[in-house]
This record gives sequence, structure tokens and C-alpha cells, in this order.
Amino acid sequence: MRDTGLRERKKQRMYQDVSEVAIGLFLERGFDAVSVAEIASAAEISKPTLFRYFPAKEDLVLHRFADHEDEAARVVDERAEGQSPLEALRVHFLGGLERCDPVTGLNDAEPVLAFHRLLYGTPSLVARLSGFLERSEEALARALGGDLEARLAAGQIVAVRRILAMENVRRMAAGERAEEVRADAVAAAELTFRQLTAGLKRFA
Repeated sequence: MRDTGLRERKKQRMYQDVSEVAIGLFLERGFDAVSVAEIASAAEISKPTLFRYFPAKEDLVLHRFADHEDEAARVVDERAEGQSPLEALRVHFLGGLERCDPVTGLNDAEPVLAFHRLLYGTPSLVARLSGFLERSEEALARALGGDLEARLAAGQIVAVRRILAMENVRRMAAGERAEEVRADAVAAAELTFRQLTAGLKRFA
């Protein structure tokens, strides 16, 4: 059991290390200007090994989202007794704004801004991101019950979380500071979750 845990930690470290090497190269030279062979060389691994970990070049960037793919589903599954799914998701999103979690878009640190410029400025990465959103939606739908009503609710929840985050990303990219935007971001999130609560009674 201990060996299995060690192997898993080493595997996760490999994912993290190779992804960080690749992102550093992409930020320096642009996504399309860096080849997979160059990334493998810089990470000191072979191309076949790299492709075992990252089937597509875009996955080297989107690995940063890996832990967030089923985040909404985990929030619902692990919510406090008596707490509704929507209330748990509202509290979680507001907590992310308070922490300036990059996933909420409310973060003006230059490395985060640079990553967002890379991500949203590269069409193939934006296209690949849609798969992440679909999987996030599917996981949340299962956590909400898995039926049609749950799938419809999950689609709405994932969409509004994305829109809230993208508005924050837009304002950060325009040069506004996180502290200046925070009150508006919180107000927008509160409004959004009130609307969701009014329309999704079963999950409120």
C-alpha cells in the first residue's frame, strides 16, 4: 500500500513538473512556437513518455485545471448536513473570491494574468477547455442525482460560474486590481445564486 502511494505521488509530481516546464516555455515564446520535442527535452524525458502523461499538447496547460474538474461535484457531495447544494456552491464560490483563487478570475498577480493571456489567447486551448467544462458538468449532474433535472441544473450552474469568472478575468486583463473589483464580483455572485435558487427549487 505504501509503495502504491509513493508511485502515485511520483506520478503526480511528474505531471506537475512537466506541465510547469511546458507552461514556462509557452509563456516565453507562445504556444504554437514550442514543439512537443522541445518540451520533452527541457523536461528531460522522452516524447513517448510525455505523451503517456499528456495525450495532447493542450493538456500540458490545462493540467492546472485538473484538480478543479470535479470541484463543484465534490462541494455538493461534501456539503454540511442540512445545507442545500446551491448554498454549498454559493459559499464555496464566495470563499474563492475571498482567497483570490485564480479559478474565480479574481487574481491580479502577474503570473496568473500571463497564464490567462496564454489560455484565452490560444484558440486550441479555448477549444480544449470546453471538454473540461463538459466533464465538470457531468460530474456535478451525477452529484445532483443524475436525472434530466439534475443535468439541466448542472448545465446552468457550470455556465454561470464560468461567466462570473470570465467577467473577473476581463476586468483583471483591463488593468483593474482585485481589491477594486472584489465588491462587484461578490455582488454579481450573490445575484447569480439568488437567481439560481429561485429557478432551481429542488436544489435550493
